[in-house]
Amino acid sequence: MTIAFGLTVRRLREQERSMEEAAHRIAEYILDQRKGGIECNEEGAMYHLFHEVNSLVTIADAHADSERQAKEFLRDTISDISHQLKTPIAALNIYNGILQQEAADTATVQEFTALSEQELDRIESLVQSLLKMARLDAGAITLEQSPENLSELLEHIRGQYSFRAEQEGKEIDLEGDEQAILLCDRTWLTEAIGNLVKNALDHTEQGDRILVRWQQSPCLTQITVEDTGSGIHPEDLYHIFKRFYRSRFSKDTQGIGLGLPLAKSIIEAHRGSIEVHSELGHGTTFIINFPIKMG
Repeated sequence: MTIAFGLTVRRLREQERSMEEAAHRIAEYILDQRKGGIECNEEGAMYHLFHEVNSLVTIADAHADSERQAKEFLRDTISDISHQLKTPIAALNIYNGILQQEAADTATVQEFTALSEQELDRIESLVQSLLKMARLDAGAITLEQSPENLSELLEHIRGQYSFRAEQEGKEIDLEGDEQAILLCDRTWLTEAIGNLVKNALDHTEQGDRILVRWQQSPCLTQITVEDTGSGIHPEDLYHIFKRFYRSRFSKDTQGIGLGLPLAKSIIEAHRGSIEVHSELGHGTTFIINFPIKMG
């Protein structure tokens, strides 16, 4: 009887020590002094208790990592925005200074007023693109999808850029089934494909051609935007969909690096995918695939 009592007391003390050790480790975790779970060699109820605590620790660690990544993303985004805004704002300050000094010179005033307008357009474009991406990221946009005639939609996009293409001596051609229908949000898809056409215009020269082509199979709708322009350097191919990415090889000094990421976000919101193929000096092709819902 005495032996059994002694063993029971010993067992209870061991469990008490285990609980105290577990409480100490939990306190360390709460104070952010350690990571990871609690080792447990116990059985029965103690094992289940520690197992549940470890599950909570794992979940909390995952939330902490997610919050840290979100903060890092926000910090980097704010840094990128600040960097992007510095250039047009600095230019505006310079232009305004010149305008004040040359107020009597009508030609100079007109020249720098036009330049100021360009910089203001850049700022507006940056802000609008950031707002659109923020709404997409936050899931604050509900796509209003309806059956759209692809030929008519793409003809509308061509019309948006036809004046610029004509001025620059470039062609925008369309090729595909005039009866093809795609379930999509017309406004947002026009934005996405329009950004790809604009990107093609930005990287082509006089005499180059941009071809927008589409085709459908029983399970897939594919749209390609192909140009005969300068192509993308191999070093840039894996980065072009990153926000604010600017290639060290690019001659484009006006772009803000949001057109392609925004297009990708819109396409993915439609459950589509986008990829790019390019050969330096021989043009670029963007390929968009949308699955067709079956049944």
